[in-house]
Amino acid sequence: MKKWLFIWIAFAIAGCTNDDGLELPDTIDPDPDADVVVQDFMWKSMNLWYFWQADVPDLADDAYTTTEEYTDFLASESDPGAFFDNRLRFSEDRFSFYNEDYTELTQGLAGISRSNGMAYGLIQYTGDPNLFGYVRYILPDSDASTKDIARGDLFTGVNGVRLTAENYRELLLGEDPTYTLNMADLQGNDVVPNGREVTLTKEENLQEDPIFLTDVFENVGGETVGYMMYNRFVNEFDRELNDAFGFFAASGVTALVLDLRYNPGGSANTARLLASMIYGTKTDEVFSEEQWNDYIQEALTDGDPDALKEFFASAVSSGVTLNTLNLDRVYLLTTRSTASASELVINGLNPYMDVIKIGTRTRGKNEFSLTLVDDRDRTGAPYIYSPEREGDINSENTWAIQALVGRMKNADGVFGDPNGFTPDIEVQEDLGNLGVLGDPNEPLLARALQEISGVAAKRYIQPAMAAEPFTSSNVLLPLKDNMFLDKEIKIPERFLKNFQ
Repeated sequence: MKKWLFIWIAFAIAGCTNDDGLELPDTIDPDPDADVVVQDFMWKSMNLWYFWQADVPDLADDAYTTTEEYTDFLASESDPGAFFDNRLRFSEDRFSFYNEDYTELTQGLAGISRSNGMAYGLIQYTGDPNLFGYVRYILPDSDASTKDIARGDLFTGVNGVRLTAENYRELLLGEDPTYTLNMADLQGNDVVPNGREVTLTKEENLQEDPIFLTDVFENVGGETVGYMMYNRFVNEFDRELNDAFGFFAASGVTALVLDLRYNPGGSANTARLLASMIYGTKTDEVFSEEQWNDYIQEALTDGDPDALKEFFASAVSSGVTLNTLNLDRVYLLTTRSTASASELVINGLNPYMDVIKIGTRTRGKNEFSLTLVDDRDRTGAPYIYSPEREGDINSENTWAIQALVGRMKNADGVFGDPNGFTPDIEVQEDLGNLGVLGDPNEPLLARALQEISGVAAKRYIQPAMAAEPFTSSNVLLPLKDNMFLDKEIKIPERFLKNFQ
């Protein structure tokens, strides 16, 4: 990994009341002989950080007042995953999740995973238990890039077993690194097996470059158009992202098509940097503002109403000056797989420029998260993961939580729509004509170029086989469709709860 941005939190163990008169809850610990180490970590970290802490009765500070009572609650679910889902997660929370291995999760934050390089979507028709998959793109220099498989190819089975909603995880995400896809053809409106097979092998620690494609199209209605397909907000690639915008600026780009159709999110700070590369390094203008649970909100603002505002940036974290196009309009390609940090870019830019969305409705996720691990004794940062402190994480507990801890609003005070952003121009991906990514004839890109050029577009025809997956390989990765916070935060010590 190239870098990590850490969250530092100043804290001190306090009594029930401090000099400011703040009421702090008493420490409570489970019976040390009970097998509830993971559940104890989950409760205490969620009690402090969870956005919906006040809405979950079991997470109340005074929910449990005795060791016996607290231990019985933690032991009510022997499976920590079930405990998290059934006792801690708020009913309206669609996106907080856990992982039994914090290493797998934290590597996912850096775009590192066990992968064969095939990005795919899975489609299920109403009333049909069977699924089929379609290839979205192939990563360069991966195992899949050496095989006879490409965007638009269809598959109905794995190792001769038909894909269903019950077995796709086992077949595609199982421990065996190698599997054989049973390929298919589109015949009319039917997906029909064709007897062809493609064998793929997953590589350990494959890191995907999120900048999948960049190109420049000259003289599109008098404009020089930059095109970028960006598939994940990964802060390890911020310098490369900035270099790509340097290429656009040097090429005289006057219009930008940003392809986020498969981008499920990632780093909130990278979203801020990308928005600044598009709009400008206007560091006096607000890009976003955080809202936390009431307890953390009070602690972080501490009398300063501007404390949680994020402004447009002028440099990447290393200090290198941002390359910016200073545009007043941007064209974004979106689908239901466009989520979290991608939607933050849309919402953050909306008050300042025309954001023209072409494609289909986005996912509808504007919450941000923290990675929580059982490092409760970390000086300055209880429960927040730090790679330097892996030796200090409780050796009896490798679980991690990617918990939603807040929401983002823009400079106008508007939060992202939980139903997703509606496209200004609707164009669905068509399984019968997915096209070649980056090619000016690819349907979504072609429609954007038409809009830029001013050429009248053909009447939109609903595709007979819309590519509308219920899940995808990006969402099935450890990071899922998560937006994580990577910035410095300090909580005044007098606010820290005495749970650790």
